[in-house]
Amino acid sequence: MKTITAADANRNFSKLLREVQGGEEVTITSHGRPVARMVPAHEKTDEEREAAFDRLMTRLQSQPVLNLPKVTRDEIYEDI
Repeated sequence: MKTITAADANRNFSKLLREVQGGEEVTITSHGRPVARMVPAHEKTDEEREAAFDRLMTRLQSQPVLNLPKVTRDEIYEDI
């Protein structure tokens, strides 16, 4: 994995992007501390999407229903 300063990443963004597209992972630092990582994008398979959707639905179904009063947008912002 490559490490680069934020200033250098900014100056060489196109080159850096090509490297990441080619599979390189890059850690970007600011004042010597890691602040971001650039990694190649990865397309999700249909199975991964379905699994993520199933996890989301399971989590949502396990949460209690909040019977909050219905409020309009105008009512929310009328005190501002």
